[in-house]
Amino acid sequence: MDQADIPALLARLASDEDAARKMAVFKLQSSINDPAFADVFISSGGLIILRRLIMTAGGNTLAYSLQSLTRLLEVDMGWDIFEGPQAGDLVERIVELIVTNPLVNILRGAMSILVALVSHSQSSPLPPSSPPGNNPLTPTRGGAAARAPGTFGFRALKPAVAVYPQFFELVIQQLQSADHALCANALMLINALIRDAVSNDYSSATVAAAVAGSGQSTKASSAAGEEWSKFIKRLQDLGLIRAVYNLLQSSALQDLAHPLLEFQSLTKVLLRKWREVRVDLERPEHRRALKGLHLASAPDRRHANGASGASGAAATLSAPAVDNGGDAAKKGSRRHNPEKWRRLGFETESPALEFEAAGFLGLMDLTDYVRKNEDGFQKLLLEQSTRPLNERCPIARASLAVTMILYDHFEVEKADLEDIRGFLALNDPKTNDKLFRPLLLQWSRLHTAGLHAFFRMWKATGAQRDDFDKVAELVRVLIEQVVGQASRTKDVLEVEDDLQEYDAARLRELQMELVELTFEDQWGPHLFQVREELKHEALQFVKEQRIRCLLQGSWFSKPMPRSNNSSGTANQDGYQKRRLYQPWRFAKLSHNRRYLHYADFPEKLAYDPGLDTLTEKVDLGTITSVVSNVSAPNEAEGLGETEGGSNASASTTTIRNNGAAIPNKPTTKITIYSFADDSPTKPDGTATPSEASASAAGRVGGGEGGGGGGSEPKEQPVLTLFPLNHSVASEWLDGLLMLLNQAPITSETNKLVRLVSEYGLKIRLLNVRLEQMYAGPGHGAGIVPSREGLDEDYFYEI
Repeated sequence: MDQADIPALLARLASDEDAARKMAVFKLQSSINDPAFADVFISSGGLIILRRLIMTAGGNTLAYSLQSLTRLLEVDMGWDIFEGPQAGDLVERIVELIVTNPLVNILRGAMSILVALVSHSQSSPLPPSSPPGNNPLTPTRGGAAARAPGTFGFRALKPAVAVYPQFFELVIQQLQSADHALCANALMLINALIRDAVSNDYSSATVAAAVAGSGQSTKASSAAGEEWSKFIKRLQDLGLIRAVYNLLQSSALQDLAHPLLEFQSLTKVLLRKWREVRVDLERPEHRRALKGLHLASAPDRRHANGASGASGAAATLSAPAVDNGGDAAKKGSRRHNPEKWRRLGFETESPALEFEAAGFLGLMDLTDYVRKNEDGFQKLLLEQSTRPLNERCPIARASLAVTMILYDHFEVEKADLEDIRGFLALNDPKTNDKLFRPLLLQWSRLHTAGLHAFFRMWKATGAQRDDFDKVAELVRVLIEQVVGQASRTKDVLEVEDDLQEYDAARLRELQMELVELTFEDQWGPHLFQVREELKHEALQFVKEQRIRCLLQGSWFSKPMPRSNNSSGTANQDGYQKRRLYQPWRFAKLSHNRRYLHYADFPEKLAYDPGLDTLTEKVDLGTITSVVSNVSAPNEAEGLGETEGGSNASASTTTIRNNGAAIPNKPTTKITIYSFADDSPTKPDGTATPSEASASAAGRVGGGEGGGGGGSEPKEQPVLTLFPLNHSVASEWLDGLLMLLNQAPITSETNKLVRLVSEYGLKIRLLNVRLEQMYAGPGHGAGIVPSREGLDEDYFYEI
């Protein structure tokens, strides 16, 4: 619309005909956000007419009028409509519309105006001592001048809210509206009120007094620095948290993203402010909170009257911060036992000092837990009192630890704007899960669930007082795993269940994986060296264990010797062999580890025979190779690849089965070979040298062939063992190889080596304090030495 048409527009706006006014204000709303047009409109007295329409009109005319004023305020003009003796009537009219009018388009415009009104004190503050016109942020168009402080912000709403005390409740109810624009405006209004409350001490007091509606403005003003928290508490009691939590989990993110992210950031601001408040016994509400903690613990009540029961303790925790019983608290506390506070899990008898890290936020979390779980709190204290002092879980310390774990997890110290910047990537569901954190609004429930998880971990790990930090780190990992991995739409009830049911053993494994990854990043080369050292130590440990198995001795089975039916003599020899067949063999390593003794028995004895009973022996110095198929079963079962050198891979070749009748049908076989000058014979029906040569292991001991022209010595089997199970086979095969200074080849032994090595590494990592992981360079490291006092008289020593 052209500026020349403004007089005619104003005439139609002032017309007595509703249709003319409606059409005129409809055109006005589309042109007034042009600063040049708005300047002429204001200077021509348009604000007076616009104000009259808002005060008297209804229906669409009123909706267009509200929208016009909203757009005018968006270009930072027209603020003087809220000044003068009639400004209060205008604000009251807008508040009345929010409380009484059901039309969505009117509600949207009314809330937008209040958002601008409350937010204006935060965008252009003017100190009381500043002379008019010295504020560069004060608008100058349209006759706007410098104003006294308090014209805007919540103070401008205070008289109207006193007339309509249900205002806050109805605004919060609009968060459930199906109209997303109205819902967004309502949330922006709440954000503006909260931001004004926490940024202005005086307005905080007036807000709290107005919300309470009890005429306690004098007391509220005297404790202005504390009243903002009561205002927030009042909004929470009206269902604010549940409403915004539902919005964060809904599908309306695209329309509500900005106000939701702002509310999320304001929640962090509130948590920071609560943490920054020191717990001070001079403050009545702090003293009453600690008094309530003590009474809720069901102490010896000889000092109290009959009315001070458990229910009275719960009432104490939620009572207003008026110190009616402050002196009684002081008198009663003198009658308690000397462990009054340590019994609750504090380290000293001065609990206020222990809230230094968590501040009043820690006290709020602890009192909230006790108030909502009073019976469980008392039972837990009773249970802990039956345990030795060193094994008791310090409940108060655990609560403070969980508070700080949640504080760090949600990055409460993170700058507000960092959350808003992620608004640009809203189309990705994974980004939404990272950007929107509904569980932040469930702080109290997460604290309670985390505290119960702390108690569970303490009991499951058998922790003692010195292990407190370790259990806290375990809970930190649990929070990161469960809360951090939860999707945006996951309900808090499911998260609580996961915190209670997460397996402690799996959590411990996850913690060690995270610790190893952290150490990999921080101490990569050093960790590699430690791993190599531990691997060598583990190999020596397992070697000694396997050799001790050989020293202890084991029973083995023997196959039935073959019968040859080609001739009668052969039949007679075969019958003789079967008649003398002894199906059991016992083998044992000598104490000096030089000989392998063995003997055959007709039956398995109830005891292990001694070396004097074992009539046969093999000199380990003459052994050339050890061949077996022991590794095959593990490979078939997928238990992992074997490790070792080239000798190991040669030793895993499977030997053909002779088809002999074997007791218990053993599937594994170990054959020990040695050089022989004359033709070998087949001992006990084992493989021939020609069969063995195809699967010979790495050669150890023995000599090369004779001088020139001499025939090379041939291998022959000197002992064959059929282990009864795979574990015995692994022990004996790798034990023999290690005795011959070869690498173990079975996956069972290599798995044991890795297990011992990893446990050694974990033990060393657990002995390193967490602060050492992230510790910076030592004092003086990285500082370039000063050249002061030096000259050019120097030389290089090569």
